[in-house]
Formats: sequence, structure tokens, C-alpha cells
Amino acid sequence: MAFRISSQLERIPLTGLCGGEKEDEEIVAEIMRRRFFPALITHKAWEGFHFAGHEIRITEATDCYGAVVWPSALVLCYFLETNSKQYNLVDKNVIEIGAGTGLVSIVASLLGALVTATDLPELLGNLQHNVLQNTKLKCKNQPHVKELSWGIDLEKKFPRSSCHFDYIMAADVVYHHPFLDELLLTFDHLCKNDTVILWAMRFRLDKENQFVGRFQTLFDLEVISNFPSLNITLYKAMRKGRMKARPSKLTV
Repeated sequence: MAFRISSQLERIPLTGLCGGEKEDEEIVAEIMRRRFFPALITHKAWEGFHFAGHEIRITEATDCYGAVVWPSALVLCYFLETNSKQYNLVDKNVIEIGAGTGLVSIVASLLGALVTATDLPELLGNLQHNVLQNTKLKCKNQPHVKELSWGIDLEKKFPRSSCHFDYIMAADVVYHHPFLDELLLTFDHLCKNDTVILWAMRFRLDKENQFVGRFQTLFDLEVISNFPSLNITLYKAMRKGRMKARPSKLTV
């Protein structure tokens, strides 16, 4: 199925935060144009996306939150692609937590990163399938898929002494689940002093939104971009006191 990007939208200059309702709508429209659907219905549910110069096909399962592509993942993928000069991922060690279908990990891999895509054991089969299908013979560095249950056996699976990640990526990991304490512990364990966290969050309920305040007890948080029409905010974070000076212009 052919995929075409709107040239008019692609030329929109974007710097820093979304500047208003119209700009928000235009950027969101461009992001959502990266998604396409199969022309024919098949026995497997899948969606298509276009990022980093590739057509990406993602197999989904509608009976599980972790096996569906959510808008936060598209926002983060679009950011990675359109800011590939300022956030150069080539040969950088990247871990995605709560990778789900693997879209963010796939895009990071296509942009040259050394990626470890992680999620719960029951999601690894579909995650591995998507990652292999979309990166084999296409990437400089073949990504890895690894089990990670937040807060469990972190030192055993990711020893502090030997695991160093340049980036931690997360898309829509905060929602109505009982593991917010474990999620914060996982961020804390994986993040070194020079690690950059790129986190796309969709705001839903007050209880979940309070996680942002708890997160800020450990990390300096910077809003890279905000999309009111989606209730999604894209953050950059580093350990307290380690936040680097913000680039003068960011394309989002």
C-alpha cells in the first residue's frame, strides 16, 4: 500500500513548545499521517507506519494494552526522526521500557541506535516478531528484546556496574496500573548521571498524573513539547542537577 506524506505539513517550522491550537492541530495531523492501515483485512491485525525512511508494519493484539500502538508512541517516534541531528542516536545505547509492540524501539534502531526493547514476558513474542520483521538487514545495529518486569530483579538483569544507557525511552507507561512505585524504581535503577530520559505521557486521571510530581523528586524534568488535543506531553529528564542547557531550537 502506498504511503504519502503531506508536503505542506512537512514544511511547517516547529520550534520548542506548540505555539497554539492551530499549530497543535497541524503537528498532530502530520504525526497521525504517519499511520496507515492494510487495504485488505487479513487474519492478523496490523497497522502500518512510516518513520525513518521505512515502512513499518506492526502486528497488534486488541486483548492487551501492551500489544496496541498508542498515540504517545507516534509522538515520540516523530520527535526522534525530526530531531535526529540534535539527538543523534547512532551507536548510542538505548533502552525502551514498556516497549509493547516495539514501534519506538524499531524507529530508534532504524536511526542507528543499539536498542534493548523490554516488556513483560507475555508480550515478548509479539515484540520480538515486530522488531525482527522491521529491522532485519535494515539497521546498523540489530536490536535486542529482553524481559523486564518493573522493579523486579533489576540488579540481576541490568547490573549497575555493567549496564550504561545513553537514553531511556518510554511512551505511555503511566496509566491505570498498580505498578507506579515499581516504574519509578526502574527509572532510578537504569538512569546514570549522563542518561537522558525521553518520555511521552498521556494525561488521564489525577492519581496517575501525580506520578509526574513523584518523578521530579529524583529527576529534573523539561517539557519538550505539549499536544493539548491529545493530552500528551513529551518530556526530557535527567538526574537532579544534571540537566544540560536546552538547545535554542527543537523541532517537534
